[in-house]
Amino acid sequence: MADTSGNADTTGSTATGNTGETGKALSGPRKSSWKYIGPGIVVAATGVGAGDLVATLIAGSNFGYTLLWAAVIGCLVKISLAEAAGRWHLSTGRTLFDGWASLGRWTSWFFVVYVVIWGFVYGAAAMSSSGLPLQALFPDVMDLEWWAVLTGLVGLVFVWFNKYEVFEKVMTVLVGVMFVVTVYLAIRVTPNLGDAFAGLLPVLPDEKDSILNTLGLIGGVGGTITLAAYGYWVNAKGWTNTGWMKVMRLDNRVAYITTGIFVISMLFVGAELLHSSNVAIASGDKGLIQLGDILEDEYGTATAKFFLIGFFATSFTSLIGVWHGVSLMFADFVERYRKDRADRATGEGKPPAGKTTSGEGPTSGEGSVSGEGSTSGEEVASGARERSWPFRAYLLWLTFPPIVLLFQGEPFRLIILYGVLGAAFLPFLALTLVWLLNSSRTPAEWRNGILSNSMLTIAGLIFVILCVKQIWDQPWSEFF
Repeated sequence: MADTSGNADTTGSTATGNTGETGKALSGPRKSSWKYIGPGIVVAATGVGAGDLVATLIAGSNFGYTLLWAAVIGCLVKISLAEAAGRWHLSTGRTLFDGWASLGRWTSWFFVVYVVIWGFVYGAAAMSSSGLPLQALFPDVMDLEWWAVLTGLVGLVFVWFNKYEVFEKVMTVLVGVMFVVTVYLAIRVTPNLGDAFAGLLPVLPDEKDSILNTLGLIGGVGGTITLAAYGYWVNAKGWTNTGWMKVMRLDNRVAYITTGIFVISMLFVGAELLHSSNVAIASGDKGLIQLGDILEDEYGTATAKFFLIGFFATSFTSLIGVWHGVSLMFADFVERYRKDRADRATGEGKPPAGKTTSGEGPTSGEGSVSGEGSTSGEEVASGARERSWPFRAYLLWLTFPPIVLLFQGEPFRLIILYGVLGAAFLPFLALTLVWLLNSSRTPAEWRNGILSNSMLTIAGLIFVILCVKQIWDQPWSEFF
């Protein structure tokens, strides 16, 4: 894929340039290499959950191979979003939340309301999704709710006591399981390759709401807030400056090629196993349990068990990925807030009017990302965030309060707010990245070019349409 910043690659022989806080020479490698791949595997594993696989499965069930092209475009859109997030972290030396904070306090309010409500509901959904395949594999051991609690507690303990390096290795193993299972299933159902290639042509199904269904598939390929977490994982890996830009871009492409293989494999299964037989399955995680039953009838118990292992790997990687990545983001939010309060108390941290402390010239908005209150990628890379109390407090928030929802059901109004905030996050991410990466907050050589601006704008428009549809479809009369 072309350089999405639209600029020539400048991580060449001198390996010097913007380093965030210092003027030191960059220490990163000058050439991309497969041996450095890591954060991309993590974001691919976290971004593709059971719900994504079911949505793709249902798309294959309803439309055959017709929307294969939409799944491919969805991967390209998410490549652009994750690349932009990673480029911000590496080119500025600052975290994404630090960039958001420079756009105004409204971003902080949106973020904190989003992660509190979203985390509460998502925690229950992730635990339930991880418990379902375990209950299906071991039906006589205990009820689903207790399997769900167990997976949440295992995720909590694992993330609490391990640093990024161990987390990445475990995610890589689980991705390997996901990859083998989904590709095996795609081969097992014997896809019609002629029809599959025809599905790469951009054709809309001849059905009601086909445009919205297509946009939904594009927007649903591989992650929401985990796209924003990608830059934090890049820093946690130790990549903190522009010397790692080529590596990050290769890593990001690997992430969404992997995601594309998962999604396309499940679309093949939906097209061949369900569409051709006119079999419908339920939306949500229980649809995968139904698929397991269908696979057992068609191919035997061994294939069904193998699929359930892959289902667990898919769900549990999303659980521990969110437990780690979003907790990192929350810890960064708290640290930025604490530094801002300290700066206001001492009257420090404000550069002269119209200037930034990095000398990049006037800012194009409220505040600067270069003041004393800023938080840096170096702080994330040090591992201090993973040992901080905000990181662990959010881990606890994701684990224990949602257990109540597992046993008592999900509050109706909260689910509506969860849906609306979730739908609003990707437009927020895409459009704020356009803002940040076209302003003086980003060093000139790393700002957006035509390709990146086009992809991020397209992403923003798609997500705005889907957000409006999600808000419109909510049962607001019952809410009040």
